[in-house]
Amino acid sequence: MRIEAYNQIQQIYGAQKVRNTTKTGSASFSDSLQISQTGKDIQTAKAALARTADVRTALVDRVRQSLENGTYNVSPDQFADKILGSNN
Repeated sequence: MRIEAYNQIQQIYGAQKVRNTTKTGSASFSDSLQISQTGKDIQTAKAALARTADVRTALVDRVRQSLENGTYNVSPDQFADKILGSNN
């Protein structure tokens, strides 16, 4: 372990420390925040998404009714196409 290298780095960072200074006179500073239009658009989209339902109840109810009636049929070809991601 090279201690002298650590000391050199410490000296560099120590030399760059910010010193507390006091200024005479009165100065007034205020912080401000500006949100970009893109940020506002994202905020609007997130709010709209939060208001939408997570489940499409009409679709779920239709499939549930078909299952209960025994009329729900799935084509093996369409099922395989969906799994493989083909759009035929």
